[in-house]
Amino acid sequence: MEKTWKPTTAGILSIVAGALRMIGGIVVAVLGKAGGRLLGVMGFPGVMHGMADSTSAGIIPLIFHIVAIVGIILGIVAVVGGVYALKRRIWGLALAGSICSFFCVWFLGIPAIIFTALGKGEFKPNTGETSHDEYSASEYHI
Repeated sequence: MEKTWKPTTAGILSIVAGALRMIGGIVVAVLGKAGGRLLGVMGFPGVMHGMADSTSAGIIPLIFHIVAIVGIILGIVAVVGGVYALKRRIWGLALAGSICSFFCVWFLGIPAIIFTALGKGEFKPNTGETSHDEYSASEYHI
């Protein structure tokens, strides 16, 4: 089948959306820590349990960190799916990455999903076998 621009565009959109989400997740994690400390200093009860104990975090930093971790995981899946879309391999993973990119940056994710779905025929079938360029594993006597 002839290669078109659809999987390439979907891969690029997924990678960009995933990268933006990972950067955003890191920013949210840092802001959550800093915001929790600021609210603790301002005297909001239950937010931070004292500045002397730096390991204790209140509910607000915890929420920020959970949101950050989920965002970073979505970003990683979107980037990996985008790479597989560029390679035109494992259509299911490329589609999963496109769907995750929707949750990262929706206006990049929607076209990524559409282009991945439309380019399904260009992906190599996943046979579950690994290919070896020159040598097979049986040639090595270990």
